[in-house]
Amino acid sequence: MTESSRLGILCAMQAEQQMLLEQLIPTQPQQLHGKRVYHRGQLHGHEVVMALSGIGKVAAATSATSLIAEFGCDAVLFTGTAGGLGPSVNIGDIVVATSFLQHDLDASPLFPRFEVPLTGCSRFPADNLWASRLLEGAHAAVASASRSDAGRAHLQELSIQSPRAHLGLLISGDCFVGGTEQAHGIRALLPDAMAVDMESAAVAQVCADYSVPFAAVRSISDRADATAHIDFERFTTLLARHYSAAVLKLALQAASRPQLAVQAARRPARR
Repeated sequence: MTESSRLGILCAMQAEQQMLLEQLIPTQPQQLHGKRVYHRGQLHGHEVVMALSGIGKVAAATSATSLIAEFGCDAVLFTGTAGGLGPSVNIGDIVVATSFLQHDLDASPLFPRFEVPLTGCSRFPADNLWASRLLEGAHAAVASASRSDAGRAHLQELSIQSPRAHLGLLISGDCFVGGTEQAHGIRALLPDAMAVDMESAAVAQVCADYSVPFAAVRSISDRADATAHIDFERFTTLLARHYSAAVLKLALQAASRPQLAVQAARRPARR
């Protein structure tokens, strides 16, 4: 047993969620809330609620709120794809977030750029324990892809060599970052940003409001500066969905280890 009695798992798109649903052992009929379908069941020994967030910050925020308020999730994880921003982040890599920021949020001059008004925060931290579990799973997933015959074949088909796992800032916004000038502008303001998506930072804000642990892991499907692109559907089919399934399996198994459960039990309870 872990510190979380019920875990929420979000993906933005169906292709990213497919293998997770195949591994889920349903315990209740799927439920519809706010035009989202929520799947309840057991995943690698944990009670989970799984849903598609939809694309964009508002869609992701409403989905995360339902997981917490309607389904009582004690922690939320997000898995899917993102665009690489860090100079060492390449297609086929995995990024685990240490913190989250909305790169398109600007309420200046009333508030500093990127700061969420009335919170005093621009960067919302990932839960350290879940992030460490996801990173452990990410390292194992990229190593497995490079070792196994099927994994090497998929990497070769996508022209990917030596994938790596990274840890760092994940930024989100309601615009697709896919141009050199746009990406360079973001990197000039946020040089430590590793990857960009359209959902994670909004979920981080919701989870912070509810004092619920949150962590995210993203497979890099393209370079956000347009220096490298790949067929997204092929990438998701051949690699990203396998990464998601493998990383979450290993993270959930790590959460079941007795020593980690003991460490979690020593942490102060949420009020």
